[in-house]
Amino acid sequence: MTYLAKPKLLRPDTPKNALGYTRRDYEGAISTLCAGCGHDSISAAIVQCCFDLDIEPHRVAKLSGIGCSSKTPDYFLGNSHGFNTTHGRMPSVLTGAAMANRELLYLGVSGDGDSASIGIGQFAHAMRRGVNMVYIVENNGVYGLTKGQFSATADKGSKSKRGVVNNDTPIDLVALALQLGASYVARSFSGDKEQLIPLIKGALRHRGSALIDVISPCVTFNNHAGSTRSYDYVREHNEAVNRLDVILPRDKIEATYAPGALRRVVQHDGSILMLRKVDHDYDPTDRVGAMNYLQERQALGEIVTGLIYVDSNADDLHRHLNTVETPLNKLSDADLCPGSKVLETINAALRGR
Repeated sequence: MTYLAKPKLLRPDTPKNALGYTRRDYEGAISTLCAGCGHDSISAAIVQCCFDLDIEPHRVAKLSGIGCSSKTPDYFLGNSHGFNTTHGRMPSVLTGAAMANRELLYLGVSGDGDSASIGIGQFAHAMRRGVNMVYIVENNGVYGLTKGQFSATADKGSKSKRGVVNNDTPIDLVALALQLGASYVARSFSGDKEQLIPLIKGALRHRGSALIDVISPCVTFNNHAGSTRSYDYVREHNEAVNRLDVILPRDKIEATYAPGALRRVVQHDGSILMLRKVDHDYDPTDRVGAMNYLQERQALGEIVTGLIYVDSNADDLHRHLNTVETPLNKLSDADLCPGSKVLETINAALRGR
């Protein structure tokens, strides 16, 4: 059914954004995921973010790997560029695409099996290189396509639907991203759209590698008593460090906030992240402090959510490599192959002549 388009039934008063698009213009095909799957909530959040930010669909390139999560790009931004890669290789393919054309917005969607197991090396290098991308991990702790085996992010002590207890230490992708140098790191819950939507908006406006780890319960294989990825467990153990509002340069700040309850972070493009503090001692610009806080809360059995770390002055891979701004497919033959004399000059410079 993934090839079936949604019927276009629009009311005359359907809201439109500044580009004249309706929310329907940002949707995709009909979802074939299980009813109640958290992944569909994430897809809906992405649609809402792109609609609110007035992003032209053709300016987005969405890439994925293999798994339930990697099916979801078919369900949003149907008019965007898309590429479904091999298992765990999404970050590498996205890196190549981003190097070839920096004019697009790159959205990588993956799962905990795709990113934390076979794709862990790909994930690590995308984070440390500062690839300009939004990397969303739809994390349910199991392999949903193959009957619910534990994934590498499953918590130690969590119980499967069949009653098997996981004895392996989990990989925390948020902690790993912090250690590797990612400049925008967040975690959210698919059942909390008020938290998730602003986090995605902030990531889309960020320059550099932005990771959002979204706890997304699998209603078929991991939503039972004893699971640490069920809806009930996450709601009971959610420790939000802040709440985020994204204010674009064109918007006016009209709301009033209590003194000391707000932190203002200006990103490279002029967009403003307004962090409403929940934990008054938490500083989202302190990388080491964020890593320590994660460990402390994990020891207490809590799941830290919110904007965990942001570096508003971060550079991306293009700046590190000093790449050309023009997309490679727009360069002329003379630009791509300037001749032997230019090559000799470059080689001489590399030899230190």
